[in-house]
Amino acid sequence: MALGSDEVAVGTWTHPEGHTGCTVVLPPPGTVGGIAVRGAAPGTREAAALGPAGAVTSCDAVLLSGGSAFGLAAADGVMGWLEERGRGHPTPTAAVPIVGAAIVFDLLEQPGARPDAASGRAACAAATTAEPTSGPVGVGAGCSVGKTAGLTWRSPAGQGAAVERDGAVTVGALVAVNALGDVTDAHGRVLAGSQAPSDHPRFPSAPLEALAEDGPGPGQHTVIGCVVTDAALDKAQACRVADLAHTGVARAVDPAHTSLDGDALFCLATGSGTSQRPPSGAAPVDLVAHLAARAVATAVRAAVVRS
Repeated sequence: MALGSDEVAVGTWTHPEGHTGCTVVLPPPGTVGGIAVRGAAPGTREAAALGPAGAVTSCDAVLLSGGSAFGLAAADGVMGWLEERGRGHPTPTAAVPIVGAAIVFDLLEQPGARPDAASGRAACAAATTAEPTSGPVGVGAGCSVGKTAGLTWRSPAGQGAAVERDGAVTVGALVAVNALGDVTDAHGRVLAGSQAPSDHPRFPSAPLEALAEDGPGPGQHTVIGCVVTDAALDKAQACRVADLAHTGVARAVDPAHTSLDGDALFCLATGSGTSQRPPSGAAPVDLVAHLAARAVATAVRAAVVRS
């Protein structure tokens, strides 16, 4: 099942030459959406509307895209696909789909290869409730990690997915890992990271000027993703879960949330699992956030571990 739910579909589009791509998460109608940004250099769409102060409560899709800020254009294709199916926020003239989007910088190989509206539409058309593929596909096609010593020493990464459960509560996570730091396992051992010699200058212990000419730059690194739960959450709780889910990034990326990363996570709460729980109330938000952090950490590691 896609992210642990038969009601949620995930679709990918990968550039024919494999340098970039995009991934879309399509939840059922009425899904509550929220977002939390921890990074200093994010590239997002509808972040204000889906943030704690935004008036919008529902989210029709989340798009994760390569292509840096150019890749936000892929959300236009997702909007068109949803509009054709009558999905969106009702207005006097038309239903306006709410599509949250975030991007990674993957323009190193082919600067001109960027997801566009047709790419977003293709990802929607390919969406399925099957378990998402981890690795260099979709938004993960051009991702890399371990750039603290310069881009020359980076390691390939990708997108990763994971699901955590506790009783009747299910939380899934889908992330694109394009971090400045290394990806580590639960014991701190590096799974994928900088391949530079141990005596090579690294950030943050050395000033950027001491790094190689291709040293890391702002806005070129990030972990972005989407957390999906069947718990019934309101808007504020969804934003809280998205915020605490970033704990999973910190567990699996070293260093995490640097001034050069644009980390952003969405939370989608379908509420479809509420019938399985006592009618006295929804799942505690702390439980959902706990599972979300675990799922995000596992998904980050899945993005770099090859079977």
